[in-house]
Amino acid sequence: MALDLTIFQTIVPSRFLSFTIPHPTLPTHLLRVAILDSPTPSTESPQSAALFVPLNRESDWIFSTESGHLQLLLSSPGISRLILICKNPINDTFDSLYKKDDDTQFVKSLVNRLNPLFIALSPKNYGKDEIFDVPILEYVDNLISSVVLERCRGVFVGEMVIEDVEIENDSESREFRRRLRFKRMPNLIQTEIRVVPETSNGLDCVMIGGELEFRPDLGVLVHPYFTPMMASLSLASCHIEDRIRKGLKPRALCLGVGGGAILSFLRTQLGFDVFGVEMDEEVLRVARQYFGLENSGIQVFVGDALEFLETIAGQRGSSNLVSSKAEGNYVNHAFGTDCKFDVVMVDLDSCDPRTGVSAPPLELIQRHIVSALRTLLCDFGIMVMNVIPPSRPFYDTVLSIFRESFHDLYEIDVGNGENFVLIANMSPVISSVSNSQNTFLKKLKEVILGKYLDSIKKI
Repeated sequence: MALDLTIFQTIVPSRFLSFTIPHPTLPTHLLRVAILDSPTPSTESPQSAALFVPLNRESDWIFSTESGHLQLLLSSPGISRLILICKNPINDTFDSLYKKDDDTQFVKSLVNRLNPLFIALSPKNYGKDEIFDVPILEYVDNLISSVVLERCRGVFVGEMVIEDVEIENDSESREFRRRLRFKRMPNLIQTEIRVVPETSNGLDCVMIGGELEFRPDLGVLVHPYFTPMMASLSLASCHIEDRIRKGLKPRALCLGVGGGAILSFLRTQLGFDVFGVEMDEEVLRVARQYFGLENSGIQVFVGDALEFLETIAGQRGSSNLVSSKAEGNYVNHAFGTDCKFDVVMVDLDSCDPRTGVSAPPLELIQRHIVSALRTLLCDFGIMVMNVIPPSRPFYDTVLSIFRESFHDLYEIDVGNGENFVLIANMSPVISSVSNSQNTFLKKLKEVILGKYLDSIKKI
């Protein structure tokens, strides 16, 4: 059936259409065309733009889903209609090795031939017959190459993808990462760790997607906000040092596990006993299989973190039995007579991206939840939380509610335009030992970037 091009003369807010056309230079192949109109188009001069999907990334959720398409459009100021062009994949989960150098020839071979189509698919200026120019956008990220290791589905988080990538960096050395992403938030990297190849022959011949195995490097944090979260421990360093000098290990509770990089770092680099809560058992399987999450010294419970938090807080140290409900079953564990923690780290994202809040979920920003969170901390403990606020008023509300339950609030601006690390302490920061004598603080400075220690700001 022939496509009626007249339907594209005007913008229809949030309209999403996709179809295939013959490849202009390869008659036996097809191209996929996807068109999305802005939810809030310009009323005066609706502008369209075209974007060629990088070759062999056609099944990436950033390009193959409507939500990913919307995020691309919203990141292109002034564009009311975005037209995506890509090879038509064999199926929705077709994965190939991506190499950045392959893109240039693909675009060059098509851009001139498809220009008449872009014009035909562009809206006419209201009240005029003229068509706006159709700029060709370039998708830019730091990927040099990538390959999907596995696609799977969790009961709660939905579809996931695990991939190995090589990225560009400022140094001359090559940098390899492993990533976990969720389809529900297609442009967000949920967890990223550094991986190193199992070879002694140097990196010149190493290639992502080859037969060579890569192993997790648990001694380095590369995800943008993970290092600032670790830097927050400096505010409790004197208390942690006192605990270590008494022969006790510091204790951390992590609400939200993901790939487990934070839990592994706390355990292997800083010597914590670590407890984690993760809603989705499949996420834990992925963390253990691909991201190096170990069982030794790290105990993880499957269940809803908010329910788990309230359950533990309700015990108030009077019972050593903790129950967390997950899929109709209960996970029981004896914490001992002391169910207090030196640090509680909260890294939870919203399960409903339509709320506009990525982290934390709205359900956590309630007075009784924050009060329950407070009861988990020892007298000089700290709460550390990843925050991605959709607006300043939302962030101010978060600060106001936490200020009611905690003594002081601190903040680290991650510097990526998205994340803030919020730190709340139970009691004033104390200095029972000097910094030069504080072995824990020395260790912390050895394993994280010093710039984040210096950027902690009281608010």
